[in-house]
Amino acid sequence: MTRDSLDVGRIVKAHGLKGHVLVDLWSDRTERLAVGAVLETERGPLQVISGAPHQERFLVRFDRIDSRDEAEHWRGVVLSAPRLDDVDALWIDQLFEARVVDQHGTERGRVVEVEANPASDLMVLDTGALVPLAFVVRVEANELVEVEVPEGLFE
Repeated sequence: MTRDSLDVGRIVKAHGLKGHVLVDLWSDRTERLAVGAVLETERGPLQVISGAPHQERFLVRFDRIDSRDEAEHWRGVVLSAPRLDDVDALWIDQLFEARVVDQHGTERGRVVEVEANPASDLMVLDTGALVPLAFVVRVEANELVEVEVPEGLFE
């Protein structure tokens, strides 16, 4: 993955005999798997020929995978795509190692991890505190995250 791209999913396993694969999509932007989309891999680019939701994953056919044996060969491969031009987007990789400062100017720690959570993903700070991304008001990539949190969150 380059700085201009994001890891957006992973080929989980082969499905059927004609080269279809199941993909875990790590992005909420399903257009990443639209017909014609090109995804980068460590083995070179793959173009989506067909794709559809399948249970909790996506059933996808790529241009360079045309048999079950070939699909098995691609198991575990990570799929990357260019960042989308969205000025309001919050990219998770911009949070790591950033200082977190609350609305009172108090530094609360540094981001060491982001955990998925149904209500709002959570920043895990080096102090052990968990801060919902919904409280982020401003980000300076990998430097500073300003949050506006309810009283008592850090107690």
